[in-house]
Amino acid sequence: MNKLKFVLVGCGRIATLHVAGYRDNPDGELWGVQDISKSAAEKFAREHGVPKVYGTFEEVLADPEVAGVELLIPHHLHCEYTVKACQAGKHVAVQKPMAMNLEQCDTMIQAAKDNNVRLKVSENFIFYPPYRFAKKLLEDGEIGTPAGIRLKMNNAGLHSKNVPIDMKVKRGSAPEEEELNKTGWEIDPKSWLWRFNQSLSGGGPTVFDDGYHKFSVILYMLGEVEKVIAWIDKTQIIPGIYNDSPAAVMWKHKGDRPLYGVWDIMQSDEMYVQSKYYTCDERVEITGSRGVLWITRCTATMMPEVAPVVMYRDGKLTEFWDMKHDWADSFEASTRDFVDAVAHGHEPTLSGEQGREVLKFALAAVDSANQGKEIFLDDYEDKPVPKKKGLLGQMLRGKK
Repeated sequence: MNKLKFVLVGCGRIATLHVAGYRDNPDGELWGVQDISKSAAEKFAREHGVPKVYGTFEEVLADPEVAGVELLIPHHLHCEYTVKACQAGKHVAVQKPMAMNLEQCDTMIQAAKDNNVRLKVSENFIFYPPYRFAKKLLEDGEIGTPAGIRLKMNNAGLHSKNVPIDMKVKRGSAPEEEELNKTGWEIDPKSWLWRFNQSLSGGGPTVFDDGYHKFSVILYMLGEVEKVIAWIDKTQIIPGIYNDSPAAVMWKHKGDRPLYGVWDIMQSDEMYVQSKYYTCDERVEITGSRGVLWITRCTATMMPEVAPVVMYRDGKLTEFWDMKHDWADSFEASTRDFVDAVAHGHEPTLSGEQGREVLKFALAAVDSANQGKEIFLDDYEDKPVPKKKGLLGQMLRGKK
């Protein structure tokens, strides 16, 4: 049986983590790549041994050998490219956030149904092995009935290679002899600029964009959310351009018993955090009627001596080390989920419908902060896609 052929559309930094899911995959292979910069696509293909480079997206869609595409492109293009791919009979995995609003989600979902193809939202956090292990402990009743969840996130900056705009990175109080090595990915700051333009990104880079990961994990761990309330502040990156942090988001899950959660985000510009990827550390705490679970690491490693999953129950701490816990492992598992869904004809995780629910959660949190009130998700009113603005227009809007 010949393997199904897949193409990565977009060869930015994150694309490097989508390659592993095709290695030694019995059902699919990474057949080609395409990028708005053909030279970038050619370089990526050489580095990762990809056989074919396409000059345009239209060339990808016209190739009858291509079974599916992974769309690793800016958010404002997700709906347009997904619909075109579905209409060409290609299965689609689209990067998170799924779309700019719920109407676009519905258009994408319908396009997949009309053309009998699979639609997956590429959200890797719910495939992170420690999260999956913790979910199994929850389901097995190891800490009793869930009582609540807390997510803690630190955006770090000291000596980081991937601060979006590296102005004058402070060294804090570290003396010369304790100079810290640079950590994290090397990222071209220019590649981040579109993320700070909400007419292209759909929302802020922290609560809306990266938040899609966290909102996915919340729903994955404890189920549907009834209402959310949020406070979102801003930190200036360059004059007129702001990051949507610090912030705090609280919510109540649906159900007969009270089950709440909180996600707090701190901007720690002088903090040093070890990472092979983004220097953003996440910790999760899930409290139950009998015990507590802690999940550490994920993107970065603030506490390398602590196990990926720790459980407190009946007065004892148990550390769980016997699992993969590299952030890249979650990308590999997510890609394999997409290939398996296409090859064997089942719904992927996250499907278009599931991805829409995550987006509604994210949009409702942003609306709550803007309106200063709690938002019930079942009553959420969709917003139109913002008109496109250039960076200068976005900066001027931010000054008003």
